[in-house]
Amino acid sequence: MALHDASAAVSGYVRPEIDVRALARLLDGEYAGVRDLVRTNLAAHSSVLEDAERLDRDAFRERVRDIAVEMAGTGQTGMGFPAAYGGGDDIGASVAAFETLAFGDLSVLVKVGVQFGLFGGAILQLGTARHHDAYLEDLVAGRLMGCFAMTESGHGSNVQALGTVARYDAATGEFVVTTEGDAARKDYIGNAARHAELAVVFAQLEVGGEARGVHALLVPLRSGGRVVEGVEIEDDGLKMGLNGVDNGRIRFHGVRVPREALLNRFADVTPDGTYVSSIDNPDRRFFTMLGTLVQGRVCVGGAGVNVAKVALTLAVKYAVRRRQFEASPGEGEQLLLDYGLHQRRLLPLLARTYALHFAQDTLRGQLHDVFSGQDDPPQARRRLESRAAGMKALGTWHATRTVQECREACGGAGYLAVNRFAALKADSDVFTTFEGDNHVLLQLVAKGLLTDHAGEFEDLDQLGMVRYVAGLAVETVIEKTSAHKLLERVRDLLPGGDRWDQEAGLLDSEYHLAMLRYREEHMLAGLARRLKAGVDRGRDPGAVFSSAQDHVIALAHAHVERLVLESFTEAVKAHPDGGNKVTLGLLCDLYALSTIEADRAWFMEHGRLTVQRSKAISREVNGLCRKIRPLAVDLVDAWGVPPQLLRAPDLLG
Repeated sequence: MALHDASAAVSGYVRPEIDVRALARLLDGEYAGVRDLVRTNLAAHSSVLEDAERLDRDAFRERVRDIAVEMAGTGQTGMGFPAAYGGGDDIGASVAAFETLAFGDLSVLVKVGVQFGLFGGAILQLGTARHHDAYLEDLVAGRLMGCFAMTESGHGSNVQALGTVARYDAATGEFVVTTEGDAARKDYIGNAARHAELAVVFAQLEVGGEARGVHALLVPLRSGGRVVEGVEIEDDGLKMGLNGVDNGRIRFHGVRVPREALLNRFADVTPDGTYVSSIDNPDRRFFTMLGTLVQGRVCVGGAGVNVAKVALTLAVKYAVRRRQFEASPGEGEQLLLDYGLHQRRLLPLLARTYALHFAQDTLRGQLHDVFSGQDDPPQARRRLESRAAGMKALGTWHATRTVQECREACGGAGYLAVNRFAALKADSDVFTTFEGDNHVLLQLVAKGLLTDHAGEFEDLDQLGMVRYVAGLAVETVIEKTSAHKLLERVRDLLPGGDRWDQEAGLLDSEYHLAMLRYREEHMLAGLARRLKAGVDRGRDPGAVFSSAQDHVIALAHAHVERLVLESFTEAVKAHPDGGNKVTLGLLCDLYALSTIEADRAWFMEHGRLTVQRSKAISREVNGLCRKIRPLAVDLVDAWGVPPQLLRAPDLLG
């Protein structure tokens, strides 16, 4: 009997039978057809994985551009645009397509994201009919290439402080776009160095000598392939990865564009130079404008999860082929995945990938509902923005960690470029910082929790947020977090009364949820007290918040992990009985317990985990790994990574 079956036989555990096709259908969900189209396109262009290593940088950039345009011809990249302009009228489908694209070369993914997600999405969401009619049809077809010029050398996450200026000249009816100093040059702009003809440029708007905050305008970069007068473009040069994407720096030297170039969904300027907006408060107007671009964060987080799927598919399949050392005399060398340590390295990551997949499904559904008008009150948008920020952070950090662990688990073979890890590692690493630095995004999540996504929060900068929280009665904050009410609910749900955290079953999903909810709510109340206490002592609110940022990040991380577990638990409960449901339950248990185990210090410090129970959780994690081990290949096969994209002859044979 294999080692991974021995303990199972003793306990009477019966291994579930997985229906891989049914599991794949569940994972693909309502967008199975969309995902299959992307898989077909990826397989057809799988030679791009070799091209990335074979071609020089210029030739590879052209290859990536050609693939993006060819994919546009299949309808894959335009699903989120209106049908009137050649799109599919389905934002959820567009996110599903982008996520699936992450199975292949990531330069193609980012090129598509820049062209259709950022550039196209900004025109769609920030522009009006005059812009849609002029540009969307050519953009969706890939005939008009563009870029999204937000980030500057001196400002990335702090968009409100951008230095590029667009001054309105009432005499000519034009905006004059100027880069004021090196810190204001647009930098790291995808598509800028070679292919973009038009840019969505974010700049400080000045009308009649009055500053009106950051707005977006359409500014031509090239005509007939040549850079237009007044625009200066410089290649960013060789990058750590994604060298099929032409990132560049842009400077504007008094470039004039017509008044109609302003993307005017939320604000406009009349011919005589009068500034008009349906949103009076400038901060609220700014956050509303950025909130329409949330789809990019949703897409990047989902792409990170699918990068992890590729890495785990390679590592798991290698681990059931490769043998190393004799476990017992005369039995020959043992498969890598039969070693407890190897299971510990890979299988909790596999469980977390499944958990994040179902959490991404929830987020994608919320995005679709909000942007299709099915659920569009202001608070729904704020919750969506917060959840998207948190999921982007956890999804992309998970990709980085998983790629590294899987590369190491494949030994020296994993270091060879042909086995894909070199490109996966180099190309996905930047996911943690583009579309928002992950630590900044988690601060956004925590601020939403502190203010309960209150409407007045939109008017507050960081200092105002601290003052807002400090002005609340501590009792009010605690009442919002309801930690004491949570404990009352837990006592009703779980055995043990006040000892619920010691006597509930380790595999009880209500216990898992209670632990993660308790951690989040305790952290939230504690952070509110900490901020209030600092301000009450007369300290500067900015310094108070800065000193508590460790607490801020921990709270946000705990919040998102709780959301992930809730999504996974709900998906398991909704699944019909059978082997697949049992298997998903094992994965959900492993995700929950390994999450608690990873933060056992906090739970022990706060009296929710005894030494004995902590040890029992670790034993249970080991046991779950042993149960999942014989199911692992089926579980990675259900992700449906096209075989042509795995390459890896040294790993897969």
